[in-house]
Parts: sequence; structure tokens; C-alpha cells
Amino acid sequence: MQKRILAILFFLSLSISSFTQAETKVAEIKDRVAVDKFINKMVEEHQFDQAELAILFDSVELQPKIIEAMTRPAEGMPWYKYRKIFIRDSRIQGGVKFWQDNQQSLAAMQQLYGVPEEIIVAIIGVETLYGERTGGHRVIDALATLGFDYPKRSKFFLSELENFLILCREEKMNPLEPVGSYAGAMGMPQFMPSSYRNFATDYEGDGKRDIWTNPADAIASVANYFAKHHWQADKEIAFPVTATGEQYKQALSKGLKPDIKAVQLKALQVQLPAQIADDELLKLLSFEQEKGKDLWVGLENFYVITRYNHSPLYALAVLQLSQAVKQQYSKTINE
Repeated sequence: MQKRILAILFFLSLSISSFTQAETKVAEIKDRVAVDKFINKMVEEHQFDQAELAILFDSVELQPKIIEAMTRPAEGMPWYKYRKIFIRDSRIQGGVKFWQDNQQSLAAMQQLYGVPEEIIVAIIGVETLYGERTGGHRVIDALATLGFDYPKRSKFFLSELENFLILCREEKMNPLEPVGSYAGAMGMPQFMPSSYRNFATDYEGDGKRDIWTNPADAIASVANYFAKHHWQADKEIAFPVTATGEQYKQALSKGLKPDIKAVQLKALQVQLPAQIADDELLKLLSFEQEKGKDLWVGLENFYVITRYNHSPLYALAVLQLSQAVKQQYSKTINE
């Protein structure tokens, strides 16, 4: 009981201190009924203190610009525009440097989880330019804005807000301090709170899972995420393919999970690499270029990348950046 009281006082003192020191205005959350309902849920299901949470939410600010950003994600671009954001010299060279600076942890995580070093590097490169752009929004503001003021995805973001408050208690963090993306994603790998709680990893064993400033923890966390989503070590990811005629269009379908056997694609006049077995399940994907389209087949590991961000554009950008970084890294170490 005494520990519980001390924990409440600690959490409350942090919240009050941050509120009084920061020059922030009181949030104008229109749907106070929804806030009260959320607070009650946290009290009943997770034993938070009601007064403590009431004070906390008084210092939360809704951000209209976050709603605007959610309505125009980069994944809505055609591939030829999206690709240019990530496959550029500065990001490739940044990946080489990040790899050089973190050789030990990258090699260790590939050995432990089977996730290639270049894939881990590319994820962090696509997400935050190797930790340079981790976001400038308070996580609690972002999650509250999207949870209480964005009905389209309110359920998801309220769940993430729930997870965020729990992880702050678990990690002894002031909930008003962590910053991240406009969607509430955090640190170098841009983990949502639920992903942080489930997959963030303490590489050094120092009792902290610091994905904001500790590259080793970020690298271990990404590798663990992929392993838990069933990454297949030493397996291929995706291949560019060509097709004769237009029969291949029958195989273009919604979803991202491999859903058609190679032998069936061959029957639709899709030319596949020789190393793909006839019974291999594949996903046929089409990517818009300035003139025409590129066809790719994704294997199970391509699908695993889309568990990080549910977009084939994202997964292909990660794959191509990883290949470019690996090629340049190999040149650098052999010079």
C-alpha cells in the first residue's frame, strides 16, 4: 500500500512540475465526456489515480495540425515520388555511417534474430534518418488529439494512449516529456506505445529501453520486432518481375500477405526468377512509375516488413535503401 501511494505521488509531482514549468495553454478538449470515460477506464482497469489523471489531461493540448498531417500521408503518393524521399545519396551515406558506428550491436542482433544488418539500418533510416528526425510533438498531445478528435481512428489511438500511460508508469517516465511523430510514434525506430511495450529491448541490460538516444537499444528493438513477426532468416524478400500480356492483372489483389503460388503466376505469363519454387506463395504488386508500372513479387519477409508500416511502398523503400546502403558499405570497408 505504501509503495502504491509513493508511486501515485511520484507520478503526480512529475505532472504538476512539468505543467507549471512549461509555457503551455490548457487544452480545449471539446468532448470532456470522452475524456472522463477514458480516465475512468484507466482507473478501473489499470488502477490509476483519478485525480492524478485529471491534472494530467488539464495540461494536454490538442493539435489541429496533427489531424491535417493524418489526412495526407506520404504513402498516398505514387511510387516514383515516394521513392525519391528515401533513396537518395544523403540517406545512403547516412546509413553507411550509422552501420560503421554501430557495427557490434548490428552484428550481434543479426546473429541473435536472423534479421540482416542492412534491413535494421534501413528501417531506422526510413523512419528517422538514423535518429536525426524523431519528431517534435509531445506524444501525449498527439495521441489525445487523434484519440479524442479524430473519429476515423479514435479506437486505435485511444488504445495507444492507454498503452502510453502504462508504459510511462512502467518505465518511470513523465508522460508530458516524451516527444515523437504527429501519430505518437517514438524514438529512432518510431515505435507506437503498444510496440514499445511489446518489442522494445534493453540491449546492454542496464534496466532501460532507451529508443530515443541509445542506438543499441533501437537496433535490438527493431530486430526483436521483426523476429516476433516471424522474419525468416536467410530467406529472400522480393524480386522485380515482368509479364507478357495482361493476364497478370488477375493476380493483383488487395492485402499484402502472399496469396498465390508461383506456378499460378507463371500460368498468367509472369516471368519469375529461377530460384523461386513453384509452390512458393507470393504477392504480386504493382508500383506506379512516371511512365507505366513496375511489377514485383513479395515473399513472406516482404510481408513482415509491412507489419512495421502497412504499405507496400514503405516495404519496397526499406528494401531498396537496404540494398543501396549495403552496396556502399561494402565498397567503403573494402577500400
